[in-house]
Amino acid sequence: MPAVDMASGEITGFARVAGPDEHLVGASVLSADFGTLAAEAGAVLACGADALHVDVMDGHFVPNLSMGPAVCASLRRHLPEALLDVHLMVERPDQFIDAFVDAGANHVTIHIESPVNHREVAGQIAARGCTAGIAVNPDTPVDRMLDLADAFQLFLVMSVHPGYSGQSFIADVLPKVEMLRASLGSGVWIQMDGGVGPATAQSCREAGCNMLISASAIYGSSDYEEVISAIRDGGPA
Repeated sequence: MPAVDMASGEITGFARVAGPDEHLVGASVLSADFGTLAAEAGAVLACGADALHVDVMDGHFVPNLSMGPAVCASLRRHLPEALLDVHLMVERPDQFIDAFVDAGANHVTIHIESPVNHREVAGQIAARGCTAGIAVNPDTPVDRMLDLADAFQLFLVMSVHPGYSGQSFIADVLPKVEMLRASLGSGVWIQMDGGVGPATAQSCREAGCNMLISASAIYGSSDYEEVISAIRDGGPA
């Protein structure tokens, strides 16, 4: 099962070891066909995706409902070697950490806007052997994330307002990535999530992202491998 070495920042569990200087692509299953979810998730991994991004929404923190621990557990059962990157867009992430780790999560990301003690939740995630991530919405400054830099290993910048797949990329968030990369250095993971595709990947890479999350750009395409490769390389499909 994939895991993160906290000292080196390397992600293991793939055919190779992935370090923070590499460009990874996560496929968000929010845009997959849930009727054939295991097959669709397996297909993007076979076509080069490095992780499956699981967007969890509670209908309170964001105006939508999505999947819960049972979906995560099903993905783990069908794809035992997959890296499951769980993104908790929920009001009380502290109440769901154990359930998602038990369901097979490798990464668990919470939001800086959630009304919890973020440092305590980071400890809760780390105690279960998972990577702890912190996310920020497009309208929220990154300063609070930087104050927690010692507690988290992954920093996610939302380039859409969370809640729905298929939104347009908000380029105004790129300076946030630049600020994070300048402040945190090269040894951390910085994700971008929302409206990411071949047309926007290069600007994300140039700003400092080393892990890009894509949903509809991948699942809405007829050639998963071509799109994933283009997102990884930061160029047109």
